[in-house]
Amino acid sequence: VQLQASGGGLVQAGGSLRLSCAASGNIVRVNGMYWYRQTPGKQRELVATITSGGLTNYTDLVKGRFTISRDNAKNLVYLQMNGLKPEDTAVYYCNADVVYGRGTYYGSTFWGQGTLVTVSS
Repeated sequence: VQLQASGGGLVQAGGSLRLSCAASGNIVRVNGMYWYRQTPGKQRELVATITSGGLTNYTDLVKGRFTISRDNAKNLVYLQMNGLKPEDTAVYYCNADVVYGRGTYYGSTFWGQGTLVTVSS
């Protein structure tokens, strides 16, 4: 199973970006999907969560500005980021709880490779 994140880049404060993350492999089911972010010298922090049923949760730092969504048929998760601030600058990682396999099934958590978001003031 692999997670491939994309959509990062450089944007001015107040601008928007949309991150995408695609899960691929011998996937039976994707349960929770998540976006994290990390800046140098700091721990990775959870930004947004979405369950397989579409329930969402956000850190207070991004509530009202970021929206997480998913396409279950395509095993995709998105993070729409509006009203970006310089403090949102970070490497963003997607994460997913995946059931996978053929014949024998396994459950594990997988990480994408990270995509850099830079917000200039």
